[in-house]
Amino acid sequence: MADEISYRLENIKATSIAADKIDETFRSSCIDLVSAGLEGKVLAFSDQWFADASNLLTPTAPIRQPGKMVYTGAWYDGWETRRHNPEPFDWVVIRLGVASGTVEGVEVDTAFFSGNHAPHISVEGCFSSNDEEVVSWKGGRGGWETILGIQECGPSQRFGWKLAEPTTKRFTHVRLNMYPDGGIARFRLFGHAVPVFPEDKEAILDLAAAQNGGVAVSCSDQHFGTKDNLLLPGRGKDMGDGWETARSRTKGHVDWTIVRLGAPAYIQSFIVDTAFFRGNFPQKVKIEAIEWKSAGEPQSDDKGWIEVAEPSKCGPDQEHNLGCSSQDKPFTHVKLVMIPDGGVKRLRVHGKRAL
Repeated sequence: MADEISYRLENIKATSIAADKIDETFRSSCIDLVSAGLEGKVLAFSDQWFADASNLLTPTAPIRQPGKMVYTGAWYDGWETRRHNPEPFDWVVIRLGVASGTVEGVEVDTAFFSGNHAPHISVEGCFSSNDEEVVSWKGGRGGWETILGIQECGPSQRFGWKLAEPTTKRFTHVRLNMYPDGGIARFRLFGHAVPVFPEDKEAILDLAAAQNGGVAVSCSDQHFGTKDNLLLPGRGKDMGDGWETARSRTKGHVDWTIVRLGAPAYIQSFIVDTAFFRGNFPQKVKIEAIEWKSAGEPQSDDKGWIEVAEPSKCGPDQEHNLGCSSQDKPFTHVKLVMIPDGGVKRLRVHGKRAL
């Protein structure tokens, strides 16, 4: 079928990633640039008769409700268009949730779409400050450039592709195409935020924020809620979009998450937010920091970690303001430590860029 597609794209070299390897391939070094949790937004689409295109960006995994029917037919947690599309493909235009970003990989999940899944997909991108102009291109060539060429999909499974060379060009918008029609449950665009920092070098910024390039690179446990949620904007809507670990039963246990800052920083203060965690907040939290100059990412037990916020008692559903005890030393990473375990909604690291 791919040979019959009339809308041709550049053949970008990419490696297929097995479904059970997608998270470990991307989640420790990248963020999902189009996630609704990061305020990614669907701007336009060719059709969404059976299921809304906005579902593509839902941060959580797709769900199934067998037997649930709506006006258009069976209910699906994803994006589904009508049959017999007369155009070469259906499409959805998405504005990234960050100022701009570079791309390392793509995931398309067709969970629960079987017999009505998208047979093939491709992804294009552009850099533009004009949403209306981007939307006006609709299904045409416009100013789109290929991020991922035409790839085959199948029923009810996760598909991942890692680009042989991460993009050097920044993108603000992407268009997901499916040939010729059908359904996709989730779309992930893995990469790195390229923030637009203010000219004022003394400006105090949240340099842990995903929108400013922060990445949660590792953690001890994320049984109930992922570490990546710590860096999202806002205070969330419930416990589901925070970081929460399993209950520990071992004396002296702690849980931790390591965050790579969006830029080396002179840290001034922290906010540890336990919003919505009312019976499962940590007893205490402390924060350590490191200036990492070696390859890769620091491990939790590496030498060089400095305690910059001493253990502090936590309470339910509130923001905890903590000072930084080393404000004149540059740091690249911070480690949030929960004593002994529990849930935290957001971590803010306020500081000046160490230029």
